[in-house]
Amino acid sequence: MAALLTTGAPPASAAGLSLSVNLFAGRHPISPDIYGLNGGDPAFNAEIGQTVARWGGNATSRYNFKNHTYNTGSDWYFENIVADQEHSVEGMVESNLDRGIKPVVAVPLSGWVAKDSPSSHPFACGFPAARFPQQDGFDQWDPNCGNGKLNQQNLTGVPTDTSIPADAAFDGEMVSHLVSQFGTAAQGGVPIYELDNEPVLWSSTHRDVHPEPVSNDELGSKGTAAAAAIKAADPSAAVLGPSGWGYCEWVASGVDGCGPGADSAAHGGLNLSQWYLKNMKDYSDAHGGKRYLDYFDQHFYPQISGDKTPEANALRLRSIRSLWDPSYVEESWIGPSGVNAPPLQFIRTMKSWIAQYNPGTKTAITEYNWGALDDINGALAEADILGVFGREGLDLATMWGEPKPTDPGAYAFRMYRNYDGAGSKFGDISVSAASTDQGQLAVYGAQRRCDGALTLMVINKTGTELSSPLSIAGFGTGKAQRFTYSPADLSSIVRGDDLPVNRGSVTTTYPANSITLLVLPQHRN
Repeated sequence: MAALLTTGAPPASAAGLSLSVNLFAGRHPISPDIYGLNGGDPAFNAEIGQTVARWGGNATSRYNFKNHTYNTGSDWYFENIVADQEHSVEGMVESNLDRGIKPVVAVPLSGWVAKDSPSSHPFACGFPAARFPQQDGFDQWDPNCGNGKLNQQNLTGVPTDTSIPADAAFDGEMVSHLVSQFGTAAQGGVPIYELDNEPVLWSSTHRDVHPEPVSNDELGSKGTAAAAAIKAADPSAAVLGPSGWGYCEWVASGVDGCGPGADSAAHGGLNLSQWYLKNMKDYSDAHGGKRYLDYFDQHFYPQISGDKTPEANALRLRSIRSLWDPSYVEESWIGPSGVNAPPLQFIRTMKSWIAQYNPGTKTAITEYNWGALDDINGALAEADILGVFGREGLDLATMWGEPKPTDPGAYAFRMYRNYDGAGSKFGDISVSAASTDQGQLAVYGAQRRCDGALTLMVINKTGTELSSPLSIAGFGTGKAQRFTYSPADLSSIVRGDDLPVNRGSVTTTYPANSITLLVLPQHRN
């Protein structure tokens, strides 16, 4: 007989719903680097024990470490901005290393970096009014800087207005500079370098200097040259790339657009990701087998607006299945009516391509965000995502657009990284955990190395409280500590009464739209 503890009769919709965990199956380490962020509140980052911080994004594509200047690109009138110490690459690296956080540093690949610029208005910019007096828009604070469009058509910029040429040698100098300041990766310096940011978008984000679409050959040759320069300057550092912006860059070069085309045909019919991995492997093979790509990285943004309508909320939760589910077809333009992609299985597909074209490469998603982090729905999604990252064996992840410390989305991180306010964490060895309906009640399991405790994250994605039996193979009799985050109190994680566990069985009720963590101390049979 299972020990029962319920807070009401099971809803009819939960009929047949059950959870199962096996301590001895599906065991593999969970990388601590999946709990990374691109920025965020320093106090919150410290509270959750942030593991990785990425210095990336569009502004880093033309960052010049020699004058601390970057270009805003199409994000803001193509202006050169001089970074202060806090926002310089040295400031970012020092701040994170001091806090025990791994920095990921992007190096430029487009062929250009920002030249010297005034530290205040008027800035150097890609489409100055002095050269292009007629444009669709100008910066209200710097009327000399335009948006590079006339009648909604792109103007052709003059790269030297803002930038100077920079090749792989520049990247090597940048790494050598950081090594001189902080030591090599092996000595506690920068551990990971990223090969630019979303390169297939250069013809949009940095079209003043790179208006041409990126081809496989350009991306491949620049990537291998930069990787070689990084490894020469710091052989102990890891290289991460290509950091594509989304589905189109996942499968196609800038020349091909968003599907197989002439560029793909000229490269063995492989899509961009497959060819990129193969090209890096070929380069390694031609250079004594030395690894030049350590992480295969792509960005993932679901095709959902920030809306919080019932329809958007439901889709937000369903769309997480695109990360792993072989039966889920994208409900966006990606498929079935648009590109008609097969089920993405994003992480699993990354791993399968790696196994075929560049074995041993790790997986990373250095930008992702499912939105609605200021709402319980966004918190449910983020908790589900972090559970998927751990179960699927993703090696590194950094969220872009971090939650505010008081946002429900921040509590999703706390449930994994500081559920009791004393720094206690979800386990670091994934174990098999399954639900008869993951769409209603998701479950993720992990054991902690430090004390052997079993941690189980249960996410009720429905608007109804759900009762469910939970069976745990490999656990005998004891008690489960219970921590819950729910709409009943969006400002804290509530410590509930312990649940009795009898012969590995326990039943309880999970509140509507809630995240529940069960912590079972060292198991006994």
